Amino acid sequence: MPLRYRFLGLTVALSASVALQAQSVARIRVSPAARTLSVGDSLRLVAEALDAQGRVLPGVTIRFLTQGGRMQGSVDSLGWVRAGSPGTIPLAVTATTPNGRPVTEKVEVRILPGPTVRLAVTPEVKRLLAGQRVRLDATPITATGDAREDVVSWSSSAPRVATVTDGVLAGLSPGSATLTARAGSAVTNVSVQVLPSAGVTVTLTPASTRARQGDVVRFALTVKNNRGGVIEGLTPVWTFSPGQGAIGSDGAFVGNVPGRYVVSANVGAQTATAVVELTAREVRRSAEVVGHLDRSAFPTSEVWVHPDGKHAYLGTALGGDRIYAIDISNPGSPVITDSIVANSRSMNDMMTTEDGKWMVFTREGATDRKNGIVIASTADPAHPKPVSEFTDGVTAGVHSAFVYTQPKHGTHVYLTNSGTGALNIIDINDPLKPRRVGEWKSRETRAGRSLHDIDVKDGMAYVSYWSDGLVILDVGNGLKGGTPSNPVIVSNYRYNSEALYPGAAADWGPGFISGTHTAWRHKNYVFIADEVFPPYAPTGTWDVSTIRAYGRLQVIDVSDVEKPKSVAWYEPEYGGAHNVWVAGDTLYVGAYNGGFQAFDVSGELRGDLKAQGRTIAEFMPSSPNGFTPNKTMTWGAVVKNGHAYVNDMLSGLWIVKLAPKPAVVP
Repeated sequence: MPLRYRFLGLTVALSASVALQAQSVARIRVSPAARTLSVGDSLRLVAEALDAQGRVLPGVTIRFLTQGGRMQGSVDSLGWVRAGSPGTIPLAVTATTPNGRPVTEKVEVRILPGPTVRLAVTPEVKRLLAGQRVRLDATPITATGDAREDVVSWSSSAPRVATVTDGVLAGLSPGSATLTARAGSAVTNVSVQVLPSAGVTVTLTPASTRARQGDVVRFALTVKNNRGGVIEGLTPVWTFSPGQGAIGSDGAFVGNVPGRYVVSANVGAQTATAVVELTAREVRRSAEVVGHLDRSAFPTSEVWVHPDGKHAYLGTALGGDRIYAIDISNPGSPVITDSIVANSRSMNDMMTTEDGKWMVFTREGATDRKNGIVIASTADPAHPKPVSEFTDGVTAGVHSAFVYTQPKHGTHVYLTNSGTGALNIIDINDPLKPRRVGEWKSRETRAGRSLHDIDVKDGMAYVSYWSDGLVILDVGNGLKGGTPSNPVIVSNYRYNSEALYPGAAADWGPGFISGTHTAWRHKNYVFIADEVFPPYAPTGTWDVSTIRAYGRLQVIDVSDVEKPKSVAWYEPEYGGAHNVWVAGDTLYVGAYNGGFQAFDVSGELRGDLKAQGRTIAEFMPSSPNGFTPNKTMTWGAVVKNGHAYVNDMLSGLWIVKLAPKPAVVP
């Protein structure tokens, strides 16, 4: 009997084994095969688990997970993909059986801009001479402000006066014409007047000039008719040689390297030229390390210097649960005086009030889900003490916060709500009783909305909204009547960040982290830094020392704050752009594994700032005693009293000073 039972048990076991093998998942079929949708639309993916014979297996658990592209859209447990912004969402579709190994199929969903609603035509041409040709760019724009690449067709109401062929406007004979650009259902009309060219003379000023590489030289073309009268409103065609620089349709020229340039302005048969002699910019200086404080328990996050200039606060991230108070009265020997330990896995950001009495810091990853912000007393700067917290509606986490005081409205905290992607505004006029008074969201969407950082100056909030770009809000300036409790949008600068970085796509595939990460208002510019990272570390773990960052710093001209436009950029050769700080005419940037960098932002800015020799100093912080020995991942810098307090994620706090400018020898 025992033998019989054993035999029956073996038979049952073998039968179960055969059944299990028959139930094994060989592959996953995902439909539809065409996985493209437009911003604002949704698409349901259907996944079926198949055995080796191609039969559908019942009772298999299917899961959908994003592998990146979270700023572009989302996927839920039922396979519904929702599109928020143009880009690519890589997905992992996993099938599991009770006793089998998981099988994964990777797919991609491409998100395209929505339909074209208007065309942006540049340059703005109102008048031209007979015989003149001007290149027009007509960019199709969607309702959400995204650019498309539709084919644009042109027609003319008076083809004997003016025509457009392949985007080139040609003035043929005197008269008026209406040019019509079409893309899809969008139509834009441009009215032009063609003037006689007989007897026209042209003069370019200045005829010759000297400047430094990177300086913007503005040229003006004077055109006179055969009676000596000035013809206003013409749009010349500008060119220059050699081709190491840029010139705009407004005649603003910038040369990248020293040398002799010839600038030309053409209006049909007439051309005028000018000569520019460029000398070297000569701003290079060395970065001298004054002091260093190693940190090895956790990666370092934000640094903030107390208004007294004698104390600093250093956060921790990626598992960090504390903020260090540091005595920096002797910059050559920084000393930890105290710390705040909180229920958090990331103390990403902190900032004091202008009077130095209070500090606000952010929390993410708390075990009790009470993230939000904490307010601490810094009456004794060396020993900060938590006094209150705000968690209502922000339990998903707060990544960044900005503390700002206005005489009319008092002190508020502008914070990022990681759960909703909204800007929340918290009144801390009574620091013991913080309360929410305002909120603003970039748009109504179920996916792709993510807010990262805020900078507030002169009652304007410059909000870094990842795939939604730079958003400018009136929060007390008066331009649009906004207040902290009622923010009002002023303008929005949008761009496709994924398309800007082909190197990241080539190295990591689509779906990498990219978008407007931080912003800083300085004079008539807003400097915005793009954070560009792969969605995973090459080792398969989130090891920041193995990740290569990308990303550039863009310069947005806000001299007309309602019409922001990109005019210049700075992109490290290696590394990216994270947090920035401007002091005087120097911009300091944490370039991640490109280290600490400082460059000259004096004067008007146009074109490629790095190519123009504007780099002042570069420094690669690393320490054998850091969180990750001998590696660099620089977060940013805060400047106070001539010192840059540089926070490196892997090696702690560095205090750096730029060497004096070399003496000019006659």
